[in-house]
Amino acid sequence: MAVRRNRLIYQFKVTLAQIAPPVWRRIQVWDDIPMSRLHRVLQLVMNWEDYHLHEFQMGRIRYGIPDPDDFDPLPLIDDRRQQLRNVRLTVGGVLQYLYDFGDEWQHDLLLEAIMVPDPQLEYPLCVAGERNGPPEDVGGPLAYMDFVKALANRRHPDHKRMLEWGGSFDSEAFSLDEINARLRAEFRPRKRSVKE
Repeated sequence: MAVRRNRLIYQFKVTLAQIAPPVWRRIQVWDDIPMSRLHRVLQLVMNWEDYHLHEFQMGRIRYGIPDPDDFDPLPLIDDRRQQLRNVRLTVGGVLQYLYDFGDEWQHDLLLEAIMVPDPQLEYPLCVAGERNGPPEDVGGPLAYMDFVKALANRRHPDHKRMLEWGGSFDSEAFSLDEINARLRAEFRPRKRSVKE
C-alpha cells in the first residue's frame, strides 16, 4: 500500500504589479492544489469576476487553458492537470499570474514560506492584505489609477463619468472576513447526500 505524501501549505504574498499604493494579499494554499484552482483562489481574494483569460508563468514555462490556435513559442501546460507543488518553486521564488490579456493585470506571487498545515484552519485562507482589487474592465493599471483619482476628486473633469461607470467603488475597502467567506463557500468540501 502506497503511503500518501504529507500535504504542505504554501504561503504567498500576492502583489498586483504597477499599482500605487499597492494592492496585495497574503494567502495560504495546499501544495497539491491544481493551478486552475489557484486561479480561482486569486480571483476570489482580488475581487475579480473571472470574465477573462489567465495564465501563470514560471521562467519559460506557462500554465493556463490550452488553445489549439495559439502559436506562442513558450509551451502552455494545461493548468487543470498541474499541481502547484510540481511548479518547483522555492521559498523566495516568484510565480507570475496574468489575468485579462487586454487589461494585463500582472500579479507577482512571492513564495514566503512552506509550512505544515494547522489542523484548526481551513485552506485556502487569506491571512492579510490591503486595498480593494480594481473593478473588471477598468482598462489596466494606469487607467485604474486615473479612475481612482477621478472618483476621489469632485473637481476632476472625469469625476461624473467615472462615478456613473464605477458607482460607489472604494479603492481602500478590504475585509478578511468577506474574502475568507468567499473562499469557504467555494472550497469547503460538499457533503454527499445519502440515497435512501
